[in-house]
Amino acid sequence: MQRPRQGGFTILELLLAMGIFLIICGAMFELLDLSQRKYNTETQLSSAYQEARYAMDQITRDFNVSGYPPAAVYSVMPVSKPWRYATGPVAWNPNYPGLDCQIGVDCVTPGDYDLIIEARLSTDPLDSPVHVSWIWYHLDQTSNTLKRTVVRKNAGDPWATVQASSDGVPLLANVMNNPLDPAQAAEIKAENPNMYPVGTAQPIFTYTCDTPTGPLPCTSAPAIAAGYNKPRYIRDVNITLMVAAPRKDMQTQRYELVELNGRAHRLNPNN
Repeated sequence: MQRPRQGGFTILELLLAMGIFLIICGAMFELLDLSQRKYNTETQLSSAYQEARYAMDQITRDFNVSGYPPAAVYSVMPVSKPWRYATGPVAWNPNYPGLDCQIGVDCVTPGDYDLIIEARLSTDPLDSPVHVSWIWYHLDQTSNTLKRTVVRKNAGDPWATVQASSDGVPLLANVMNNPLDPAQAAEIKAENPNMYPVGTAQPIFTYTCDTPTGPLPCTSAPAIAAGYNKPRYIRDVNITLMVAAPRKDMQTQRYELVELNGRAHRLNPNN
């Protein structure tokens, strides 16, 4: 009696099936790796956007209450205690608290990457005695970090005071408005030409000033109304934050940037 032939796979068939299986697995893992890289990039960009949005909100809140309380609220000026009132919406250098410098001409601050807001942080009328603060926003180019420093106003120079303070807090990292590294700046500009239409450096702060003919960009104010391109006339601060993800895109090896634009408006009309 002939024994029935047993079914099965030959070695060649097994090797062929295993090869096809490995090819399919490799393709699946390649797709999985690509998806993971894309997810990491999107997550980093989302985080950068959220951090930029928080920074924008913080600057806006501080500037909204700038210039308060003005000297006009006092029937008798507390000349010997200048920290009891705000000289203007922002502090300036040089010449503070005397004749204002001119924005875009001789002001060290306020500038493209430097702003000292002058405000009373507490709005509680029962909070006594009144003490105004200097709130300094500045771009640390060595680390591409926007920092926020708060010091109590004194009888000295605001520029010297904030620079001497060690209370600066990093507010936003990877700010690429003006990268210090020339190679990095050139690479970012080449990859994002629409975000840098005039050059590599893009100001964080630009200013709108009150003039007799209405609000104007502070750098244009002298041509319309001489003398109104000064810090005490600043009505709005326009803010541009260009922030890169912490790491380059793993697939393209490019810097991924987000840009956030906003405006802070001074609410106090008397200063």
